[in-house]
Amino acid sequence: MLDKVLIANRGEIALRILRACKELGIKTVAVHSKIDRDLLHVRLADESICIGPNPSSQSYLNIPAIISAAELTDTSAIHPGYGFLAENADFAEQVENSGFIFIGPKAETIRLMGDKVSAIRAMKEAGVPTVPGSNGPVPSDPDECLRVAREIGFPVIVKAAAGGGGRGMRVVHNEGSLLKSISITQSEAGSYFGDSTVYMEKFLQNPRHVEVQVLADGQGNAIHLYDRDCSLQRRHQKVLEEAPAPMLNEESRQACLKACVDACIKINYRGAGTFEFLYEDGNFYFIEMNTRVQVEHPVTEMVTGVDIVKEQLRIASGLPLSLKQEDIKLNGHAVESRINAEDARTFMPCPGKVEYFHAPGGMGVRVDSHLYSGYTVPPTYDSMIAKIICHAPDRTAALKRLSGALDETFIDGIKTNIELQKDLVNDANFIAGGVNIHYLEKKLGL
Repeated sequence: MLDKVLIANRGEIALRILRACKELGIKTVAVHSKIDRDLLHVRLADESICIGPNPSSQSYLNIPAIISAAELTDTSAIHPGYGFLAENADFAEQVENSGFIFIGPKAETIRLMGDKVSAIRAMKEAGVPTVPGSNGPVPSDPDECLRVAREIGFPVIVKAAAGGGGRGMRVVHNEGSLLKSISITQSEAGSYFGDSTVYMEKFLQNPRHVEVQVLADGQGNAIHLYDRDCSLQRRHQKVLEEAPAPMLNEESRQACLKACVDACIKINYRGAGTFEFLYEDGNFYFIEMNTRVQVEHPVTEMVTGVDIVKEQLRIASGLPLSLKQEDIKLNGHAVESRINAEDARTFMPCPGKVEYFHAPGGMGVRVDSHLYSGYTVPPTYDSMIAKIICHAPDRTAALKRLSGALDETFIDGIKTNIELQKDLVNDANFIAGGVNIHYLEKKLGL
């Protein structure tokens, strides 16, 4: 087992990693920016080091500072959490080249999955269902671009190969606007991601967002932990998630789960990962793979009983997977609300001092949060401040439990999206199940 882990992140995920390390008897090092010196995991870690000023570029994205902190503390491994450097192949490579273990996939796997064109190609070869598309970068010849788009069928969506977070994509409804849209997306892709490569896919009109959680040890063993539905999104950012995904075609679901496991073995995947799909008319279409632990991993933990972060740590220690597919059983249903420090009308971040914080409790209620009364939410980072997760024997009971938990949650001093979350878990269409990725924005009039 690893001796000491440096946690290269902040907030609730840093605290989540610290707890898993403590339970496994692993010492912890917390790195933090100046403004984050009072974070809960910084107080609880065995050691802590300030790695720079408040801006992420000078702290949590500062690779030399993080590696120097690992050297100073004689760390065994570095856990990147999610966001920041979690899917940065250069960081993973530098960590390993510096003599530390990167808790995640190999750098070449992160690169493969970070380029959407190569990822789709690899998944298609592995038998994972994909969206009909250009099968690579769009052609340089305008006539060929038009031919490919006609073959796919309008509407199409032009996407940046290195894209993510909803940026660098454009829907095209007819031939007349195709070439201009490709040019604009290429320009945006170069500006956002430093890579102007774009590709084309069929634009699905009303899909759901369904994802499959996997674990693999890089030694030929891989399992899935079933699926999640993350269709309630605003501006491509998930708001509420649940597991398992409701109302799926069981035959295509089982085929998709198997294909994801087979793909992990084919690419020799190591660690925790998530295959993201669009789901429409009973069919799954691969869109990307996240090579890290997800924000929404707790809902999967609640229905499978598997501690995903502990499994990451065991795999990084060189241990083979202790779990076999037949060990994984679904138990009930879980739903998660992301609580953000934001204005309910404008959705703009609302940092400030938390005068009072009361977390909900009771059977089947879990709260993953770094908040405490007196803590000041900084303006510098992501606005998510807590996740409230509820588990129950079935979906209806889980939603009722989450509704009650939200009623019990009090955060005074700053604005939050708790009222929006209350509205969502009591929304008749969401309760019925199967809403698509556009539902929330239409509901909010965005």
